[in-house]
Amino acid sequence: MREFSSLIVEPSLIALISWWFGTGIILLLVRLPKEWFSSARFFWSLISVPALFFSFQSMQENSTSNAYLGFISTIVLWGWHELAFLTGWITGSRKISLDTGLSFLNRFKQSVQVIWHHELALFLNLLLLAAMQVGNPNHTSVCTFGLLWLMRLSSKLNLFFGVPQVGEKYLPTQLVYMGSYFRKQAVGLFFYFSMSISVVAWLALVWQAHEGQVAITIHWVLLASLLGLAIIEHILMMIPLSLERVWGWALKNSDTQLGSETPTIHRFDDPIITSISKPSLVVGSAMETK
Repeated sequence: MREFSSLIVEPSLIALISWWFGTGIILLLVRLPKEWFSSARFFWSLISVPALFFSFQSMQENSTSNAYLGFISTIVLWGWHELAFLTGWITGSRKISLDTGLSFLNRFKQSVQVIWHHELALFLNLLLLAAMQVGNPNHTSVCTFGLLWLMRLSSKLNLFFGVPQVGEKYLPTQLVYMGSYFRKQAVGLFFYFSMSISVVAWLALVWQAHEGQVAITIHWVLLASLLGLAIIEHILMMIPLSLERVWGWALKNSDTQLGSETPTIHRFDDPIITSISKPSLVVGSAMETK
């Protein structure tokens, strides 16, 4: 029983708490008065430097402590990107609402312009971790960041094709204009396609462990738990759920910090190449709005 707890329960709880607490902290910080944003980014940058160092240290050897170290350090790094994005510091070259009456190609172009600086920063961070990984045995850090990045991509594509719950009301004031890029409509085929791939991948992980094809390690459980949380977040794109039920402690002052105007939602034509409909570490903003 103790072995089961240490191998399954404990890392699963750590993944869950990291997701819940990290997302809540970001939600809290981006709703501070704007004059606090620079200080928040500065202090998160201060903890991101040792987080990058510890990510590298975790790669040196396969062990329980290094698995946890790599996972938590990567969550901190991911959180830096989320904070930079949601405070409006690193977003894209376009900072206004989507134009109307555009062709598909131009709508796509404007949507990419809104977030491409942020996406480039994420990709460069992933490349840096991959370069640090070369020749080292523990892959927890780079796999965690890669999984977050892939599930974020899935989230963006689903928002591009359309989902019922885009969560525009949770946009912080500085990003209200991004609501015009959301596509709100019934779930389409792509959602079921992407969800099928994600669920099959998760079930394959569980089946391989059950059949003894892979060793159940802390590294494996952390990644499987994170993938499971990402799948749940995708499902929540279909179901209306108030974030106050999950992160009420971080949203107490949300009414005064959110944008005063509700952006126009273009329901049928507008692509959504953004991951900011609901804040979350996993697919949407750890801590980026999902």
